[in-house]
Amino acid sequence: MSKMNKRREEQERYRTLSDIPVDRLYGPEKPDEKIGIPGSYPFTRGIHETMYRSRLWTMRQFAGFGTPEDTNARFRYLLQKGQTGLSTAFDMPTLMGYDSDDPISLGEVGVEGVAVDTIEDMETLFAGIPLDQVSTSMTINGPAILLLAMYIVAAERQGVPPEKLRGTLQNDILKEYIAQKEWVFPPRPSMRVITDMLAYCTEHMPLWNTISISGYHIREAGSTAVQELAFTLADGFAYVEAGIEAGLDVDDFAPRLSFFWNAHNDFFEEIAKYRAARRIWAKRMKNVYGAKKERSWMVRFHTQTAGCTLTAQQPEINIARVAYQALAAVLGGTQSLHTNSMDEALALPSEKAAKIALRTQQVVAHETGVTNTVDPLGGSYFLESLTDRMEEEAERYFREIDERGGVIAAIEEGYFQKEIADSAYQYQREVEKEERIVVGVNAYKEDEKIEIDLLHIDREKQTDQLKRLQSFRARRNNDEVDQALAAIRKASETGENLMPPILDATRKGATLGEMVNVMRGVFGTYREPAVF
Repeated sequence: MSKMNKRREEQERYRTLSDIPVDRLYGPEKPDEKIGIPGSYPFTRGIHETMYRSRLWTMRQFAGFGTPEDTNARFRYLLQKGQTGLSTAFDMPTLMGYDSDDPISLGEVGVEGVAVDTIEDMETLFAGIPLDQVSTSMTINGPAILLLAMYIVAAERQGVPPEKLRGTLQNDILKEYIAQKEWVFPPRPSMRVITDMLAYCTEHMPLWNTISISGYHIREAGSTAVQELAFTLADGFAYVEAGIEAGLDVDDFAPRLSFFWNAHNDFFEEIAKYRAARRIWAKRMKNVYGAKKERSWMVRFHTQTAGCTLTAQQPEINIARVAYQALAAVLGGTQSLHTNSMDEALALPSEKAAKIALRTQQVVAHETGVTNTVDPLGGSYFLESLTDRMEEEAERYFREIDERGGVIAAIEEGYFQKEIADSAYQYQREVEKEERIVVGVNAYKEDEKIEIDLLHIDREKQTDQLKRLQSFRARRNNDEVDQALAAIRKASETGENLMPPILDATRKGATLGEMVNVMRGVFGTYREPAVF
């Protein structure tokens, strides 16, 4: 526990700046059953009884660029400034399952995130960071099983067993087909890979969140808050159903599912979205899937402020946008938070911008007073009505998805894609008509040169990464690698759990791209339907 959290737990009195006492919880003596109380079913008011009184959310700034050494240095910088968890951004070749020396990777190595081709890259990425003492999030989906294997082996080489690893793998392939478009295999074999990971992590990694079911990218693609809520929870239901169909007990794996939400500009709608999500999930897990454990009913979630709201015009204004979005996430009960940097509409975050974003969280935590009582907005007429309406609208979407044959059938039909595209078009039309004001873009504009320092990625970093990869291949035992890759191919064909042969291949020195190519040869590729 951090010193800040320990001090909060031991604090005996919570008071306003005027020295007015603040109670832990406010509300009627007999709570409304639909709203409940914090820490109890249906968790509308939060999943923990004491919330931030006993422990603040994890402050987890997203970081990744250039080589593993570059990102390791940024990790260390953020930890030094008070960050309490790591969140890893990978470059586009890694996200798509290609090695850095693949022709398709040219010009993209290390540009949008860190390049990770080998187990040695993963070791370098976390060098000097004890993996049994830090919670690590990795934003990876299509090849997630391979990056998880690399992380496990890197921890082994630090002397840390899998059961001690804490963190989250995004691993939400369904939202890739719906919104982000970074997949490797078709939907149905991708779901098989995920159930293999669920089975492995349930047995060997009790502290690890195997899937972070992500509404963030659905919202970034242009969805409404209601669509983000409904489509994300529908994906979550699909993962639960896949796990049950694979023979897993829902209470064995559901407690390690987490969520990842967007924090957009409509302050109260965002808070209502988080409350509705908790209530819908709790009721569905208990009443439809028969989960018995309370932890299976809980929506535990990370939040990131909305990248799509950041403007290149007058970028300093983004600091204010991010602060309000972060406040909505906290009032909505998030367990983890990333605040975007003011310069992200222009480049990857500079150190200064990332520090300001982190300090924004720290101001919310320690200066605003919103953490002194649990769910301070609970019982608001407006907020509770909006929460009910969000739930009703989400249920309408669930019925429509079911009528279309479920999530995968709806993806293959292009249903989600069209719904989001229509919403994005409508939003943009409103901005262009000035029916929706965006400060600095269609109102309060200024004609001035942008004068902030931006992060520039040295193109020589790609050369460095290619040299490292060539050296790695020259030093390994290629016969052992070939045998290990053959074992992955066999498991892909026969239906055996893929984690053991992938872990073995990682230890033997197989690269990310080599393992993906073997699996792609069995599972094939995917092209989504065109939707107009």
